[in-house]
Amino acid sequence: MRVPMTIADFLDRAVLGFAASPAVIDEPSQPAPPVPVSTYGRLGERVRAWQAGLDALGVGEGERVAVVSHNSARLLELLFAVPMSGRICVPVNFRLKAEEIAYVVRQSGASVLLVDPEVREPAECVRTDHRFVLGEQTENELMRFGVEPRPWSNPDEDATATINYTSGTTARPKGVQLTHRNIWVNGLTFGLHTRVWERDVYMHTLPMFHCNGWGMPFVMAGLGVKQVVLRKVEGAEILRRVDEHGVTLMCGAPAVWNAVLDAAKDWQGGVPGRGRVRIVCAGAPPPSRMIQRVEEELGWEFTQIYGLTETSPLLTFNRARPEDGELPAGERARRLSRAGLPALGVNLRVADSGEVLARSNVVLDGYWEKPEETAAALQDGWFRTGDGGSIDVGDGHLTISDRKKDVIITGGENVSSIEVEDTVFSHPAVAEVAVIGVPDEKWGETVKALVVPAEGAVVSEAEIIAYCKERMAGYKAPTSVEFRDAIPRTATGKIQKFRLRDPYWAGSDRGVG
Repeated sequence: MRVPMTIADFLDRAVLGFAASPAVIDEPSQPAPPVPVSTYGRLGERVRAWQAGLDALGVGEGERVAVVSHNSARLLELLFAVPMSGRICVPVNFRLKAEEIAYVVRQSGASVLLVDPEVREPAECVRTDHRFVLGEQTENELMRFGVEPRPWSNPDEDATATINYTSGTTARPKGVQLTHRNIWVNGLTFGLHTRVWERDVYMHTLPMFHCNGWGMPFVMAGLGVKQVVLRKVEGAEILRRVDEHGVTLMCGAPAVWNAVLDAAKDWQGGVPGRGRVRIVCAGAPPPSRMIQRVEEELGWEFTQIYGLTETSPLLTFNRARPEDGELPAGERARRLSRAGLPALGVNLRVADSGEVLARSNVVLDGYWEKPEETAAALQDGWFRTGDGGSIDVGDGHLTISDRKKDVIITGGENVSSIEVEDTVFSHPAVAEVAVIGVPDEKWGETVKALVVPAEGAVVSEAEIIAYCKERMAGYKAPTSVEFRDAIPRTATGKIQKFRLRDPYWAGSDRGVG
């Protein structure tokens, strides 16, 4: 027997088995009226109301519904409502500019645009058949409560469920087509590896638009887990809600956990969640010093994953093993800084070029209306990640060395910017760092560190360079250090290195893109 695996499976189980259990605690501080705390039974009713509303608009199966929103209960509901009715949800980065939002809506061919009140003005110029502001307008003019929606005529696990646009490394984002099967398998393996169960409390500390909140809304619903919505990442607010709601599990980029570590310094009393909270880190390779601080200062369990929007995203998972408890804290943190062991059902290999290749049921169906890019990414049954890395022959763990384009070639030697960043960040006076290659007449390019000093710290360029030379090969050490107030990141925590490099390569005969 073969039964299609669709997103509906997760919510159907939640409504059946956890109808009276708390489902979603909406963000209280937002421009739209928050959705009242809902049970999974009520969540099911609201999802059907969204679907009935789209039916009334005449939005057919396969049509795209774009949603530009901060984290909110309504966005979470739409991640279920749209795909479950055979339509395609297009979650859009709320930080994009008007022309960028317009490009995504136009390229995806979305016939409906739903926007957070805070994004209303930037989205005014975006043309589409139907436009609604999330909140009072959608509650009063779109949703149809008490009306049974039209069922999906032919549920298909290979149908596109969401189109998630890439961010951070390209000038024009590509629409990643994730199928119901992709999302189903990702949710199953994520829940298995993070050991999710009914007594967990999950907080959305990463943007739901980013790879569907990594797929956590689905697996959490399927297991009846209470979900707490966080609109804006603030370290102290995360700690407060961990305390208030008994949060046990969160996901986010290293920048999120750095914000929590900073806030913990001023937290009155014991850090909440000690010995109870599990965090999953992804989006950028975490410095080993940060990992050690999370375990020692917060008392939270640190785990790391590696993946891409194109892989739904889970490819690897790294958790400390029982035998690692005997290791020194620094060595345990170093091991946890690796990307990890392939997740269940994932096959990895490293090409002769050093690029990491992946094969799994979580790999995208294709890039929306970009057949050439799809063919380039999917070759000979393997997905080309664009990341350089190595696999430990001893324990099978993957280590990411760099994005292929972020490798710095100085004097013919390859330098991993990630390795240099980890060394620079281990200096106690450094709060943040980004390492890039800049032009050099003698070496072609050379290593430059952009550093945000820790609060109250005083450190010099010479001190940082000397510190690195003591800990790594001389050619890897920065030849210059520039101090900055902040390092810009995308909403998903990524550093856009091509933007950091551009000013240094402007007017050069050769650029690094």
